[in-house]
Order: sequence, then structure tokens, then C-alpha cells
Amino acid sequence: VECLDGLRGVAALWVLIGHMMILTGFRLPLIGKPDLGVDLFILLSGFLMMYQYRLRAGSEDWDAAGTWASFWTRRFFRLAPLFYVALAAALIAGPLIYADRVAIDSFLGQSLQPSERYTDGSLANIALHLSFLFGLLPDYAFRTPLPDWSLGLEMQFYLLFPFLILLGRRIGWVPAALVAAGGGVVVALLAGAAGLDYPMPSFLPLKLQLFLAGMLIATDPGESQPRQWSRLAAAMLLAAIPIGGDQDLLHFAVRELLVFGFFALVHWRSLGVIGWVSRLLGSRPFYWLGELSYGTYLLHLLILQPVAAAVIGEFGTGLGGAGRFALTGAIVVPVTYALAFVTYKLVELPGQKLGKAVIRRVAGDRTPRALQTAPEKIAAP
Repeated sequence: VECLDGLRGVAALWVLIGHMMILTGFRLPLIGKPDLGVDLFILLSGFLMMYQYRLRAGSEDWDAAGTWASFWTRRFFRLAPLFYVALAAALIAGPLIYADRVAIDSFLGQSLQPSERYTDGSLANIALHLSFLFGLLPDYAFRTPLPDWSLGLEMQFYLLFPFLILLGRRIGWVPAALVAAGGGVVVALLAGAAGLDYPMPSFLPLKLQLFLAGMLIATDPGESQPRQWSRLAAAMLLAAIPIGGDQDLLHFAVRELLVFGFFALVHWRSLGVIGWVSRLLGSRPFYWLGELSYGTYLLHLLILQPVAAAVIGEFGTGLGGAGRFALTGAIVVPVTYALAFVTYKLVELPGQKLGKAVIRRVAGDRTPRALQTAPEKIAAP
């Protein structure tokens, strides 16, 4: 799917630009909503997991516990190595970054962030983040300088994914998605009734519908057109479920457009402008934006907040919002992508190799050769 890498890159850049706008006081509609970039990541993640399942269907037995273990191992080693490096940096630099954030919020007249989000070095906070369990607990779901709430969310989806596969194979993919989404809504409502107030939608039932919508977009190319249309309709219905994040008209419309547009890029890429956009997103520059998307997403706030604070401290009201945004971006964007490239080479790729080595050691010759060497992609941050 040639557009996939480019869309990953666009999603990461969307989040980066949106956060730059928030932290410099320069706002534009749509692009200034980084949460919508995360929603795109979530759609891509659901699609990618289902797409890889279909590619490996002939060589993986999803009724076997070993397949589940290999899947979870691959996904852990795709996310964890860079996250652990970034987490260490965030915990060390947290108090300094908090001082920068206070300066930014005070200048822009925004509500101050809770200090514990930046300064909590407790063993409980560290243990919950190392285990990726932090997203389940409202008090710890948003408690580092990183935008890592979505990583805990992603890990919850990975944990659930094999069960979704079994359900889909038993009752069909669209019914399974609707049943799972309905269950997610019930759990989310019960959590709200129990007083669980998540500062970010880090609890899987709050965003499960978007993962499921992405899974439905990964249809079998051999399916009939009516079946594909039914999947698109179901995916758009799922994206319209009003839980998890902002639910105003803009967010509703953009989520629907993201689902429809992604479906078009996957299934109608032979058509005119859609094909041109798909090829553009599959070009070499967009490929690299996609490869660096995880590092860009995870690391950018560690760079952005000190730089934005420095720009504000140096120029104050002498520089307008657009000027602050431009100057901050001129520093943050190249530095972030350079750091993402370095960590991609030194952390992400070795981490993936380590994960494959662990699988080979445990599974031995039972692991198909194609799976031992296949690159691991990540969509959602």
C-alpha cells in the first residue's frame, strides 16, 4: 500500500505543527488540532495490523498460542526501545521542561499544567510506564513530558488484537467490529459512571472504534464491490461514535473524511487524482517522513517546549504569534527530524532486530523465514 508511509509521516507532522501552534499562540483551523493527527495514526494502526494479518495468513496459525506470543513480541520491540530511551530523557529533564512550560503558559495566558506531569519520578510512575500499564489509570495516563498516552493505548490494542481476529473469523469482520465497538462503548460508559476521568483518551474503549474502522479498511482486494462498500459504511459509522476526545462538528467531519479518504487511497488508487496522491505519498521523501514518524512523534515535545520558551523569553510581545511559530519551527523541525533519524538508526532498527532474535530463539525453526526478516511497521504512536 504505497500511501501508508506517507500518511504516517503526515500524521506525525500534523501533531508536531499542531503542538507548535499551541505553544506559540499561533492558531489555524484544522492543522492546529494535533489530536486529529493522532486519530489518523490510530486508523493507520488498525489498518496495518489487519493488513499484516492478511499478508501472513498463510504462514501464521492464529489458533496457536505461539503466534500470539510472536505478535506481541514483535510489537513490544517495535515500540519499547525508543520509548524507554525517551522516557529516561523525559524523567531526567522533566523539572527543566516544566519550568519552560510554565513560562509558555504564563505568557500565553493558558492554564498551567499540573507539575506532577513533568516532575513525577516515583517508582510507581516509572513502573507503570515501563510496563505500558499507565494508560489504564487516569492519574498516570498523562504523567510525563512525552505525548506517550497514545503508546499505552496502542499497547492495549495490540493485546486485544488476537481476540479480535478470532472473533472476526468466527462471525465476520463487520459484525465483529460492531460487536467490539458496542462492547467498548459500554465499558467506556461504565468507566465514566465509576468516576474514571481520563485527561487524554488513553483507555482503549475510548478509541477502539477508530482502530476497528482502520481494520475494516484493510479489506480483501478480491471482495465484491458491495462488500467493500458495506465495510466503508461500517467504518464511517464506527468513526462517528461520539466518545474519546473532542466531539464538536469539526472533529466529527474530519474523522469521517479521514476514513473515507484513507479508504479511497487504498481501494481507488487507480483513479485519476486519487492515484496521483497515492503515488506522491509513496514517494521517497514521504517514505522517509513515515520511517521517522515514530521518533518525530515521541521526541518532539522534548525539543519544542524549551525552544518555544526560549523564543518567548527572548522576544516576548515584540514578536507576534506567526513570528513565534515561524522562528520556533525553523529550529524545532530540523532538530526533531535529525534526532528522529539518529534514534531510528541507533535505537529503532536494533530494537526490531532484537525482537526478531528473541522470536527466533524461542520459536526456532518454527518461525517462517519471511517473518524472521520482514520489516516491522508502526502506525500509531
